[in-house]
Amino acid sequence: MTRVLVVDDEPQIVRALVINLKARKYDVDAATDGATALQLAAARHPDVVVLDLGLPDLDGVEVIKGLRGWTRVPIIVLSARHSSDEKVQALDAGADDYVTKPFGMDELLARLRAAVRRAEPNGGGEDDVVVETEGFTVDLAAKKVNRAGKDVRLTPTEWHLLEVLVRNTGRLVSQKQLLQEVWGPSYGTETNYLRVYMAQLRRKLETDPSHPQHFITEPGMGYRFEK
Repeated sequence: MTRVLVVDDEPQIVRALVINLKARKYDVDAATDGATALQLAAARHPDVVVLDLGLPDLDGVEVIKGLRGWTRVPIIVLSARHSSDEKVQALDAGADDYVTKPFGMDELLARLRAAVRRAEPNGGGEDDVVVETEGFTVDLAAKKVNRAGKDVRLTPTEWHLLEVLVRNTGRLVSQKQLLQEVWGPSYGTETNYLRVYMAQLRRKLETDPSHPQHFITEPGMGYRFEK
């Protein structure tokens, strides 16, 4: 069974999550503060962590950093904070996804399932050599993109950006992470680069570039590739 660690200091949210997760056959551990969360994670080795940022003892970002010191377990941040800076800070610390309170249980569970799939051996990410959508196919090994039976010519920068997003399918990738992976470690604030190149990718690959289905913008935070 998949084990979930829920970390939140609001009893009603913990109760709702525990009930819904157990009803779907998940094993669930719960913590109401950061120190307990880190202890439980070390002792129980969860498959995914659902983490509130506003904890009474430690900031949620510190909990993320503590977890990332020894594990790559998927972390879904759950928070009432609406500031883009705070969301980006959590993602840059190592969170895999971000859901803002109030949230729909169905959406959270879908994000959780996707996070678990990506973490499974041969379940996604770098283990997928070929990624297919309804409109195009990305062959990561051959570094090729095919749309409607024809190869799509991408510049090296377009390919690198596409590759980072595809290897993180379903996961929100922060602007800073994209800039540093594609352009280098000295980049982190040149978000205009991303806007230009994302527009080019959408123009070449999306059926309707003005209403993208695969290259999704999370305003002020980053981008997500969806199959």
